[in-house]
Amino acid sequence: MEDRIALSPLRPVRGAARCAVAALVLAGAAWVARALWQIRLAAAGMPASGPPDQGEGRHRPLTALEDGYHIVTTLGGVATVLCAITFLIWLSRARDNARALSGEPPRYGWPWVYAGWIVPIANLWVPRGVVADIHRASAPGERLPHAVNWWWGLWLVGMLSGTGLMYTVSTDHVIERAYQNVYPLLAADTAVVAAAVAAVFVVRALTAAQRRRGDV
Repeated sequence: MEDRIALSPLRPVRGAARCAVAALVLAGAAWVARALWQIRLAAAGMPASGPPDQGEGRHRPLTALEDGYHIVTTLGGVATVLCAITFLIWLSRARDNARALSGEPPRYGWPWVYAGWIVPIANLWVPRGVVADIHRASAPGERLPHAVNWWWGLWLVGMLSGTGLMYTVSTDHVIERAYQNVYPLLAADTAVVAAAVAAVFVVRALTAAQRRRGDV
């Protein structure tokens, strides 16, 4: 059982960390491309025929620029999913190593490594708590890296801004918003990209802390 922990060999984490960093860079680049395309839409202005979604279930044919934004958004979604998978693989391995290094049960049980991101309200602090626990066990007595707080703060901005990661309306509606007022979209995109950059430093810092304690 998880609450009765014996010392165990550390799991290899370097490979998972490299994959997570690469996926974070890819996702950040995808959101940069998304932002640049939104700027292009805003600069072009809304066509005389109006927004793509005409209301009452009617949609006009997309322009080449709008069709390109659909492609960019789809590729960005794929990159984000890949990033989430690789980050969670790294997080799971780092948590197992932290548990082995400390010999103590972590504050959050293993289901929270995954559920903490999707359970409402809890997702406002649980993932950061999991990361903080990993650092505390991997580098006892050391201060939590500033990158952790930057990452989490920027993640929350991107998630809760109403135009970022949790923005669930159609791509056509986002295109309409880019035509009308692109700045909130760009602010959310900037937060997401900055969170990805900060997450790279988080992965590197926690992995380095564990490598100092053993060959992982």
